[in-house]
Amino acid sequence: MRLSTHGDEAGLPYTPPDRLIADFVSRGMVLLSPDDVGVAPEVHQRIYEAEKAAMAQRQSLKPADVPEMLEVLDAPGLVAACDRLVGPNWAIVPSMHCSSFVRGGRNQHWHKDDNGPYNSRKQRHHQAVQLELLYYPQPVGAMMGPTATIPYSQYWALNHEENHDNFAGADHLDFEYHIGGMEREDISGPDSPYSREQIAEAQTPHDLRTREAVKNTGWPLVTEFEAAPLRAGSVIIYSHNLYHRGNHRRDDWHTWEDNPRFMWRFWLYRTTDPPTVTATVVANGWSRDADPLTGTDLSVAGTNVIAVWDYHYHWIQTGRRPAACRLAAADEDGCSDADARADRLLQQLHTTGEAAEPQRVGAAYRLAAMDGPMGLDRLGRALHTECESVRRAATYGLVAAGAAATPILVEATHSPVKWIRKAGAYGLGDASVLTAEVLETLEARLVEDPSVYVRSVAAGSLGCLGRRAIASGGGCDLVPACAAILVACLDREENRPAMDQAQGRSIKFVRPTDECDVCEGNGWTFGHDRFALVRSAVRENALWSLVMLCSHGAQVLGGELERTIAALERVIRADENAICVGFAMDALSRLAHLHPDAEAVPPHVARLRASLRETLDASPVWSWESLVRTGLAREA
Repeated sequence: MRLSTHGDEAGLPYTPPDRLIADFVSRGMVLLSPDDVGVAPEVHQRIYEAEKAAMAQRQSLKPADVPEMLEVLDAPGLVAACDRLVGPNWAIVPSMHCSSFVRGGRNQHWHKDDNGPYNSRKQRHHQAVQLELLYYPQPVGAMMGPTATIPYSQYWALNHEENHDNFAGADHLDFEYHIGGMEREDISGPDSPYSREQIAEAQTPHDLRTREAVKNTGWPLVTEFEAAPLRAGSVIIYSHNLYHRGNHRRDDWHTWEDNPRFMWRFWLYRTTDPPTVTATVVANGWSRDADPLTGTDLSVAGTNVIAVWDYHYHWIQTGRRPAACRLAAADEDGCSDADARADRLLQQLHTTGEAAEPQRVGAAYRLAAMDGPMGLDRLGRALHTECESVRRAATYGLVAAGAAATPILVEATHSPVKWIRKAGAYGLGDASVLTAEVLETLEARLVEDPSVYVRSVAAGSLGCLGRRAIASGGGCDLVPACAAILVACLDREENRPAMDQAQGRSIKFVRPTDECDVCEGNGWTFGHDRFALVRSAVRENALWSLVMLCSHGAQVLGGELERTIAALERVIRADENAICVGFAMDALSRLAHLHPDAEAVPPHVARLRASLRETLDASPVWSWESLVRTGLAREA
């Protein structure tokens, strides 16, 4: 673990703009300085004072309660950085813990955050589709409970399909820390059983346990890293797949009330694909020195890791796979026979054990980069294995292979094994060209599949396909059909009682049922009778996809524009699921406001603009952090 040893005045090295993409792709985490964010210092101070006042009254705050937070989210430097990482017109998942967090004397266990919507498990995109943004209105000293992360962990995961420890979507690294009760113990503070020295020097059993959990992964480059010291107004952006945890304070607890450490968190997602370009991207040299932020020795990254980095460095800038990864098909033994290399990579892809995750994933990306059918053939075979970790790596390899993998993925959606159908549906969304065959395949999964999990993934893939079609121009005429299928899904799929309520247990311990084989999470009413404690992974992901499509203006929806508007209005006015309502408000406001300058405003959109405020008022809860991204004026 790297504990900061220099004073708060020195601070961490912030990410320079020319390293933003490379560091995000490799490390999975970048730091924006207050200067780069572009907000006046007094704004951070006002936010901090508002939070202190709310804390004194034991009140929680939302962004709408602190208008300056909306100013931060609209800051030019922050928007520009996020535009580079997840494209323009990115969206914020509505009402998903977009609030202030204050640190105290306890730890969280290591986890990845649930794929948005909250607690709704679906496939994790290796591509830069979802990221998290952390904002700190006050300085964060090294002893103030800085956010703990595991840089370089974002491409590796643990089994979850039939692993109930991970069923709820958080991919716990050490779930026993939670179920054994350590997460509920005070490490520091007035009730701490540990000495001041143990706490200050990070030598409590909790500190040792979290460090050991990282070491036990056996993954390359990973080490615990605490993000401090930071200046007031700093922003951390990291991959939604990065392992992290809330951290306990190590300073004198008597000072906590007067010197609280606040943090705001937002979940962001891509609505536009990188513009598909054929220009050559200069391959990154991937420094072999120590990481200036974490101190990690990058000389041991290895061929498998760099093959993954190479692909994503190219994709985030071009929307395409690289013509050839420099190290993708290389063989450490010097074998020059391509078929023999492919067989060796296939054997590596079948390596078992959690520590072998980078070997499996690296082999899959290297197979994807091979010329001809050799790599695809082996990835297709691996996709049908009974071993989840092998299937997972093969799926990412097929996505990295691009549209050439489409026949394999279409075939997978017809498998009698739901996990293979899920992988096929996900892969089509992230890799294929939008064609009539692909559209019919995903529609069949969304309409017919008995698995809620598979239907949920299919709903999300339709948005990803449409997003990519609009960027590339390939299949753009089928985008209205994507919207029609999603709208029909909203008419068909129903909300269910939130799983924690229905099963009478913590969301961490919910189990699949005959009605639903994926965690649909816990529900929220936000204190309003209008809402109920219900969820639907399929409905939520269908609306997530409609936000993507609506981000491109009314013209892309063609003849489905009027029906799409009507469907979104019905959700806003009548749905009991607050998350569905938040997505629908976001999508409808985007249709009203996000239009190319040269595009004439269609009559349906003109009418929508005139009635939008009345429609939005049908919901007692407005997720302003999401709506400010749609062009809706804050004065509304």
